[in-house]
Amino acid sequence: MKSIAEKTKVVELVPYDPVWKAEFGRLRDWLLEIMGDLIIAAEHVGSTSVEGLSAKPIIDIDLVMESYAVLPEIIDRLGQYGYEHQGNLGIEGREAFRREQEDGFMKYHLYVCPKDGKGYLEHIALRDYLRAHPEACQEYEGVKLKLAGQFLYDIDAYCKGKTAVIHSILREAGYPINE
Repeated sequence: MKSIAEKTKVVELVPYDPVWKAEFGRLRDWLLEIMGDLIIAAEHVGSTSVEGLSAKPIIDIDLVMESYAVLPEIIDRLGQYGYEHQGNLGIEGREAFRREQEDGFMKYHLYVCPKDGKGYLEHIALRDYLRAHPEACQEYEGVKLKLAGQFLYDIDAYCKGKTAVIHSILREAGYPINE
């Protein structure tokens, strides 16, 4: 599969698969091997990181950097391994990368985030809250499944439809939301 941070053509949700955790581990280990001196963590985020939650079968991984000061070196290093920097794709505090060639991993989205970046902090707050609160996880899954049925071929509408429930969960988690 390719690592491509680009729009999904079909919103396909599947039941949680324990393979996702193992696949993240393989990917994390490889990325730490090539990037470990430039980053401070590699985090599994997004719905595939929450046991029991249906998700699009795409791993989301955040490589965490100390600050933007190291981003040019990270871009250069990832470039040596076939990754193209795509910028923030409209989400502040998150730099997207894509890899065109086959690399032996399932499909994944790779992001590089500063440790104090909004995108990263929201990913962690949402993930950790959903992991600790099964009722919130079920509510979120219900919204996702409904939206996937409504917007099978419209990823933008699907994502926009999740905003209210995500903001609600983040507020419950004590994360400040500026709407």
